[in-house]
Amino acid sequence: MHAPNPSDPVGALEAAGAATVDDSLRRVLLVDDEATIRLALSRFLQSRGYVVDVADSGDAALTCLGRERYALMLCDLNMPGLSGLEIVPRALSADGDLAVIMLTAVNDAASATEALATGAFDYLTKPVELADLQAAVERALLRRRRTMERRAVDRLIREEVALRTVQLEREKSALRVLTVSIAETLINAMEAKDLYLRGHSQRVAELGAAIAAELGEADHVVELVHAAGRLHDVGKIGIRESVLNKNGPLTVDEFSHVKDHVRIGLEILQPLQHLGDALVFIRDHHEHWDGGGYPHGRAGDDISIGGRVLTAADAFDALTSKRAYRDPMTADATLDYLRTQTGRLLQPRVYEALGAVIRRGDVPGIPRVG
Repeated sequence: MHAPNPSDPVGALEAAGAATVDDSLRRVLLVDDEATIRLALSRFLQSRGYVVDVADSGDAALTCLGRERYALMLCDLNMPGLSGLEIVPRALSADGDLAVIMLTAVNDAASATEALATGAFDYLTKPVELADLQAAVERALLRRRRTMERRAVDRLIREEVALRTVQLEREKSALRVLTVSIAETLINAMEAKDLYLRGHSQRVAELGAAIAAELGEADHVVELVHAAGRLHDVGKIGIRESVLNKNGPLTVDEFSHVKDHVRIGLEILQPLQHLGDALVFIRDHHEHWDGGGYPHGRAGDDISIGGRVLTAADAFDALTSKRAYRDPMTADATLDYLRTQTGRLLQPRVYEALGAVIRRGDVPGIPRVG
């Protein structure tokens, strides 16, 4: 018969079970202040194949428990010094797997209930019938073993779930990277049509991620903001070039057409559900804090954090970039202007985070103050 392989979950469980048997299953600690009882019970248990240590007091029992590992403790309830009820919680604190059977000369239901409440497995009254003692010991050891095996299974399941969760997250991350890479091909094709849009999505992604980090968002949220920033304008591939490249103000109809890029982008990306909240951030990147944005007129905290961040990043990059109909604004002038838009276009704390990032010059390729 081959030894179990601990690298396999079933093998590991078998190994854990074997360790349980080999470790201390036959070792018993008998605690009683009466020498005649210690002698009689220890001889009986030894005759049944158990290795028995004896202690004549609570303090002696705790010394034994600190020195050896036992499967079972038979403990008298009433003793001079530490009582059995005082010993049990200390013993279980030292070894949570220890099976405990209480012994007492008093047939007292209240004492029995209290003993079980402290963690004892069973309760026997003196004088103990040896057959009853053997049956109680076997029951306690069987229950102990099953408890330990169940705990081992639970631990292995938790470890397997944790491992699989990590693997799934890696797979999702790899798939997200692949998806963004494919979508970027569309974005690059779109930006190639308009000199003034080149690099816009990448800059918004980098700036948005820096703002999210400044706000203290979790790493996975920062990553999703970055992905959403790269993809937020993919829907502009469905907007007419004559409108995108118009050298002058847009008409009402033309602006309505431009606003449709959010819907188009979401339709393009909708099958890619593994992008998760990045899709929500893209949906919200033209919503305004005061509810005056599009496509749904969301306001305040109804706008996703990624949408609020991308609104700020998109506005800053648009204003500091050259357009066919105007020259770029400086970083200083842009921050001054956007300050007037806090509470309207931007959430105030998002504006503050944007300003901190820009003043420190955290993002390469983004204009700095001064």
